Amino acid sequence: LREGKSIQIQPQGYSMYPLLVPGRDEVILRAADPAELRRGDVVLYRREGSILVLHRIWKKRSDGFYMVGDNQTKVEGPIAGEQIRAVMTAFIRNGKHLPAGDPGYRFLAVVWLLLRPFRRAISLPIAKLRALLKKLK
Repeated sequence: LREGKSIQIQPQGYSMYPLLVPGRDEVILRAADPAELRRGDVVLYRREGSILVLHRIWKKRSDGFYMVGDNQTKVEGPIAGEQIRAVMTAFIRNGKHLPAGDPGYRFLAVVWLLLRPFRRAISLPIAKLRALLKKLK
């Protein structure tokens, strides 16, 4: 990243589910300029003295960035611009390269951000339905 190159990683865990699924999706990241980041961007940042996290920008304010995973309702922040290492430029799903700036994807991400307070009520029944359908196969 420091050399200006992009990297491709496979996200771990379910904090970015359902828009990014571990084991299925990969993300392409490039070094981030905090001044260019905006609400809805997916960024890789280091928690204070801790791990690297891939989450979406919920809000950008003068005191820093506020982040939330797509499978979470609790917002984390402020995160300093210096903690942000990279921004997602694209993702790969089932071998297909999809740019993060794609209008359909951006629309879906914005809607999902707006639905943050209701995510559990939406995701839980869908997960139960999928489990039921899987059992019936």
